[in-house]
Amino acid sequence: MSAPDSPTPEPPGLPGANPMDLLASAQEAMAAQVEAASRTVEGTAGGGVVTVTMTGGGEVTGLTIAPEVVDPGDVEMLQDLILAALRDANGQVVELQRAALGSFGGIDIGSALGDLFGGIGGTGGTGGIGDLDGGTGEGGAGLGPAGA
Repeated sequence: MSAPDSPTPEPPGLPGANPMDLLASAQEAMAAQVEAASRTVEGTAGGGVVTVTMTGGGEVTGLTIAPEVVDPGDVEMLQDLILAALRDANGQVVELQRAALGSFGGIDIGSALGDLFGGIGGTGGTGGIGDLDGGTGEGGAGLGPAGA
């Protein structure tokens, strides 16, 4: 006589998880990541006087600076605006990637993408010159010349 059928043991560390379902979910997440990487986002600062275009994969593909913001006597302001626009675009990339990950969205990709520009991106800011929005993660929108 044969022994009665016993339940198939679960994979260690994944109670109730079906390996084929996990594989399918991972493939879906990877496809969504590829699709997200092909999208484009724009980050702005100074009410639109500086615009950075970036792919969903984090590659900077364009930078536009309005002529009226170029002041040879205040290069630091222009640098700050560029950093703020980069952070704004990078924050949008992080959100795009989180949305693409769906149920895997709890993975902290912000720490990977947030350091893309030396720690100025991601959510929440880092302090110092790159933290033009006071740590709100807003990307510095509204910064610019007096009265802007």
